[in-house]
Amino acid sequence: MAQDVEIGLGDFALEHGGVLKDDVVQGRLYGREGAPLVVVPGGISASRFVADGVDGKDGSGGWWSDMIYPGGPIDLNHVQVLGFDCAPGGVNTDKRLTITTKDQAKRLATLLDHLKIERAHSIIGMSYGGMIALAFAQDFPERVENLCVFGAAHRPWPMGVALRGIQRRTIDMATKLGNPLEGLKLARELAMTTYRSAEEFSQRFSATPNGDVPATFDIGDYLESRGRHYKKIMPVNRFLALSESIDLHRVDPTKISARTTLIAVKTDQLAPPSEMQALCGALAGPSELHVIDSIYGHDSFLKATDLLAPILTEFMGGESRAA
Repeated sequence: MAQDVEIGLGDFALEHGGVLKDDVVQGRLYGREGAPLVVVPGGISASRFVADGVDGKDGSGGWWSDMIYPGGPIDLNHVQVLGFDCAPGGVNTDKRLTITTKDQAKRLATLLDHLKIERAHSIIGMSYGGMIALAFAQDFPERVENLCVFGAAHRPWPMGVALRGIQRRTIDMATKLGNPLEGLKLARELAMTTYRSAEEFSQRFSATPNGDVPATFDIGDYLESRGRHYKKIMPVNRFLALSESIDLHRVDPTKISARTTLIAVKTDQLAPPSEMQALCGALAGPSELHVIDSIYGHDSFLKATDLLAPILTEFMGGESRAA
């Protein structure tokens, strides 16, 4: 059974100025009450719903249900899992805000306070969630024992900053033309080309004209469908804030002492193995880097679960099973 938890923070002051009005931190707990706590933050499109479904693995809900279930790599028989919603949300998407991974980490700390959790067993973060995990471990080193970080480093990769900047400027231009949602749609289409790999697209699509004039292509149809869906679920100002937050992310690895497992993907265009290796070498605590070979690029944490499962099983196999 899952349980929602929330705490009202009132007006939450942000690192770079601005305020989250009447901020509410929302989390969702899964697993055995009182078991070691594992926090699982995801990418900018993720939510607190990490493992919903009849048994956590039936595909009916939860963006990481394939990894979190009784007997799974993250075993709900032995640990309790906490998902949480990043800011901004609700009324705070009515205007554009600048928010950082340090802000998100501070909000997570207040949620742990509310749950009376002094020290989390682990934080397992993917993409933006990995950045939050690193920021939390830097700013609250006494509150987490272990980190597992997929596709995130101590700083953003310059090519990623370049591409996200184009995405935000696309939205800005569309907003000036009176259609911000069309800008968001195009930004998402471009983003999808960075989340996956050229190898996958070559396998999935023929890229031959379908006979229409002007010409259309199967790969373009796919990207447009992803963009149309995204503008239904993502507020424009939330996307802008989280996209900028990735580019503002900076932590000092020498201040992170938690035992850390890093996972990189050879085809990841946003957090390449070289950057993850640099992080691994600079961390103050014990660390190891796994590099997996997947055609799914940055999205491999969602698609290449067969490759991730043994790494996560090993990561979780010590203290959590003994508790």
